[in-house]
Amino acid sequence: MKRILVEELDHYLNQEVIIKGWLKRIRNLKAVMFIDLRDISGDIQLLVLKDNEDLVTKVKNITLESVISVKGMVNKSKGPINKLEVVVNHIEVECKAQNLIPIDFSGKTETSAEVRLNWRYLDLRQQEKALIFKVQTIFEHAIRKYFVSNDFIEIHSPKITGAPTESGAEVFEVDYFGTKAYLTQSPQFYKQMAMAAGFGKVFEIGPVFRADRSHTTVHATDFTGIDAEVSWIKSEEDIMVLQEELFIEGITKVKEKYGNQVKALFNIELVIPKRPFPRIKMADAITLVSAEGHSNPFNLEGDLDAEGQKILSAYIKKHHQHEFVFITDFPYTKRPFYHMKSEQDALLTKSFDLLWNGVEITTGSQREHRYDVLVKQALEKGLNLETINFYLDFFKYGCPPHGGFGSGLARILMVLLGLDSIRETSYVFRNQKRLWP
Repeated sequence: MKRILVEELDHYLNQEVIIKGWLKRIRNLKAVMFIDLRDISGDIQLLVLKDNEDLVTKVKNITLESVISVKGMVNKSKGPINKLEVVVNHIEVECKAQNLIPIDFSGKTETSAEVRLNWRYLDLRQQEKALIFKVQTIFEHAIRKYFVSNDFIEIHSPKITGAPTESGAEVFEVDYFGTKAYLTQSPQFYKQMAMAAGFGKVFEIGPVFRADRSHTTVHATDFTGIDAEVSWIKSEEDIMVLQEELFIEGITKVKEKYGNQVKALFNIELVIPKRPFPRIKMADAITLVSAEGHSNPFNLEGDLDAEGQKILSAYIKKHHQHEFVFITDFPYTKRPFYHMKSEQDALLTKSFDLLWNGVEITTGSQREHRYDVLVKQALEKGLNLETINFYLDFFKYGCPPHGGFGSGLARILMVLLGLDSIRETSYVFRNQKRLWP
């Protein structure tokens, strides 16, 4: 007899089944014992009749969170909560759990976030935690399918490189057979290499490393990035349109499969955004958030801080009924050397950030593709050309106009599910102080 998942039991009414999972709770009443069993698909109530003394004795000796295999009959439940229950005739303990579980699954006492991260595999047993990664799977599959359907080529860029891929800050230095090397902060240089190679459109979903000492809800030292690069664009607007289409596709697929569960477990009604997403220039955004009561607007020099991002998003939601907003026209002083300068104003760049409900989830731009201009801008930024010669070489023999973006998957999931931190949406979280498990 094959194992049946909890979510499949309604197809087996009045039939004997085998279910397997974790023993979540035991309630010992006068005539019966109730057991709550959990598997990846949900919870089910098991009924043990007290006239089966051997079975009752066995249940009394099982510890919470033990892995059990149960054989029994699927019946309609008489209780107000559960529609079905399984009347047990046999229980096998596959793996007995130790007593004193580090996490209180009952909810009677609150387990701290740090303890939950220390015992991450236990924390992930909860239904809402498993749903996070079911949603991640569907979202990632949806955008990957979009890329493939639109003739993007998937690349897997090296994660060890001889030079930092960004400004040089926030970089992990490693010993590479006696030579100094770095963990890549971004596939940026290698995405652009693909443009020079004539690939046209590429994407990568893979690990990113940042030696970031920030202890915020949105920063990590090791995370999964979603990156894309496209040739023959007319401007950064083409990349913003790509972002719109990607997020609509991803959110739509998540809502179709898990919308009801997300509503039930996270109290979030998934909203499929409409195009076009609102757009606002950085200078105008600073003016707006200052007028809307930012606590220290004089600190907003060419960029928004976390408070400013929240104020702007709240304004957009109120006045435009939209959860997303693009901030465009960033000052050149705030952007990397490879961002293209605006033709109308050389002090600005053809770049953007995408905010979703007050959180920055994407940075993108049209890139500078002309070798001589790139060299000039690198020198303007104070970079040592010797450390990026390999990158500059990509542009010596013809490279088309191109642009792209980078996003963090954990941030996207955090906003999508209305959670407070990427610690919840990272499978195993890493920051300056956390290297285990």
